[in-house]
Amino acid sequence: MNRHREMTVFQAVAEDLSLAAAARRLQLSVATVTRAIDTLESRLGISLLARHARGVSLTEAGIRFADDCRRILAQVAEAQESAIGLHAQPRGRLHVAMPLLFGQELLTPILLDYLAGHPAVHVVARDFEHCPSLHEVGIDVAIQIGTLPDSSLFALTVGSVRRVVCASTAYLQAHGEPNRPEEIRNHRIIHASADARLTEWRFSDQGKQRNVGFRPHLICTTHQAAIAAASRHAGITRCLSYQIHGHVAQGQLRAVLQRYELPSYPVHIVYREGRRASARVRSFVDFVVCRLRDHPALR
Repeated sequence: MNRHREMTVFQAVAEDLSLAAAARRLQLSVATVTRAIDTLESRLGISLLARHARGVSLTEAGIRFADDCRRILAQVAEAQESAIGLHAQPRGRLHVAMPLLFGQELLTPILLDYLAGHPAVHVVARDFEHCPSLHEVGIDVAIQIGTLPDSSLFALTVGSVRRVVCASTAYLQAHGEPNRPEEIRNHRIIHASADARLTEWRFSDQGKQRNVGFRPHLICTTHQAAIAAASRHAGITRCLSYQIHGHVAQGQLRAVLQRYELPSYPVHIVYREGRRASARVRSFVDFVVCRLRDHPALR
């Protein structure tokens, strides 16, 4: 009996706390179940079960080993199902990575709509500002903004975003609107250190890049905080266009210096196995690509 089978037998015994009940469930003889447990304990060099006149109980080592068996056997079963194509219907756990504000502003409603149509899928959404190695961290699908490095991943472009300078209408009415990049120095600058460590912003002027340094009025760690401050009329900030799409639509913020914006950045959906991926990955990619390509924030 191989080790996978031994673990399966032990898990059944651990759940039923009965050799006879486990044997009936697995359609094995009690003698076969007993030999499997004896072989397992001998190989591990520990006692997993305490035998009693009325049945068995788990030792402390047996409790820990039963937890490990349950987790390992579940992972093996899922891997086997994916490998042999049993995922004809989307089901199982799906790990998705995205920038934090992309999830908050764009992807969360799409995720909820997907889950409503695929109740057997369970999504684990993880926030990453920079796309991780999908293979190393166990991510199935990721949103990545910018040029893709050469890799074995599959990618679909869903749109593009721009780096914009913005402020509230009330602030601009009170302090005036900058017409050239260097005029930002005359304004209260809200700088997000997540955007850049250096206190300078890049612009494009007739095809040439211009860097404009400044002394920030407020430095925030995150884009969320900088955007919140700008929405409260505290000054001018810089971020990606999708991050303020809702604020602009509601009239809370307005983009300035648009003629000096840098070229846009492509937005990609990246995943690992292509059309050989499990049904949950394929269905999710198809659904999200369609929805994001129609989203006004990515046009």
